Amino acid sequence: MKLKSLALAATLAAAGTAALVTATAAQAQAQEQFFPVLVYRTGAYAPNGVPFANGYVDYLKLVNAKGGINGVKISWEECETGYATDRGVECYERLKGKNGGATVFQPLSTGITFALTEKAPVDKIPLITAGYGRSESADGGVFKWNFPLLGTYWVAADILVQHVGKELGGLDKLRGKKIALVYHDSPYGKEPIPLLQERSKMHGFELTTIPVTHPGVEQKAAWLQIRQQRPDYVFLWGWGVMNSTAIKEAVATGYPRNKIYGVWWAAAEPDVKDVGDAAKGYSGLAMQHGAEPNAKIVKDILSLVHDKGQGTGPREEVGSVLYMRGLISAMLAVEGVKRAQEKYGRGKVMTGEQVRWGLENLALDQKKLDALGFAGVMRPVSTSCFDHMGSAWARIHTWDGTKWNFTSDWYQADEQILKPMVKAAADKYAAEKKLQRRTPADCQG
Repeated sequence: MKLKSLALAATLAAAGTAALVTATAAQAQAQEQFFPVLVYRTGAYAPNGVPFANGYVDYLKLVNAKGGINGVKISWEECETGYATDRGVECYERLKGKNGGATVFQPLSTGITFALTEKAPVDKIPLITAGYGRSESADGGVFKWNFPLLGTYWVAADILVQHVGKELGGLDKLRGKKIALVYHDSPYGKEPIPLLQERSKMHGFELTTIPVTHPGVEQKAAWLQIRQQRPDYVFLWGWGVMNSTAIKEAVATGYPRNKIYGVWWAAAEPDVKDVGDAAKGYSGLAMQHGAEPNAKIVKDILSLVHDKGQGTGPREEVGSVLYMRGLISAMLAVEGVKRAQEKYGRGKVMTGEQVRWGLENLALDQKKLDALGFAGVMRPVSTSCFDHMGSAWARIHTWDGTKWNFTSDWYQADEQILKPMVKAAADKYAAEKKLQRRTPADCQG
């Protein structure tokens, strides 16, 4: 009997120790803010996806090196999507409940964003889609969990039309002109079409839309059509290898590169470096930032992350266009957590629902941006219950054969055009999904 009692006591002690270890591990885990990181480091879009992912992760490392978010350290886990919607959804389902629950998801794909838009409200996890996603999701009255911070594709298309109008001497000079949209045949590529159609009605230019099948390595038919129709301008809505292929086809068909304007996902180093001098004169939107090798935030990452041997990718990539895009996307998420802590408890781990409030109440003025190391890189961002975008500014940069240079002043998208379009599309979505617009009380919560 005595042996049995001893065995039982030992078993109970072991169980108690195991429970204590488990509880301690869970407690330690709960003290970290978990960021799932959806990436595509493989496949056709890897040349563009890799620098974005490196910038994103390096910023999280920088925050930890500086002590975390008011003392709360960040943990993260990458999940490879290959830019495929089904794999993106799998990553979301696998990571949403890990390590105490996901803080925020950044799909880095308009297709994945469409798929997650109905899942996020159920799971109470915000989606940041900085510079991509559903354009109508800028309306927080319907899209409570979507945050297309810094701009949508309607913003991008509107600013490109403004720019070519200015180049011609005024928007009235667009009448009778031809603009061709060469676009990735996916939800991403189709996004700017409604805005361009609206602007074409307003200004009397002829719009031709030319789809390019994924991944975009075969474009001969598209550029044959351009050679035949001779548009005055080409807007390029590509991603990955599609962009450099388009520029090479323009060279082959003799279409002037200074008449081609890319969206901000078609205006980075991987899009032009293989074409080099032949791409000279090609321009694209800068989603606020360009290549920023001299920014304070870049110097901080080099000294506190890369110099410590903890850099995610090659040192020479730090400060490049897509690296900065990833870095800024991570900063926006971290600032959402920081803002949430101001309401729900400084130095505490925030839930996805609390971070949603933080993202909806972002107030990144120039003083805050400068303190974060983003002086000269981007403009202030201020969101609200009904404005989930927070900023609608961009500028143009142009490839000189070796680097990108800013070649325009700042443009702001025309809200008189955008706001009615956004509201109409959001209302249509709400009607289809049987959703009610948010009340003032819900905005306060």
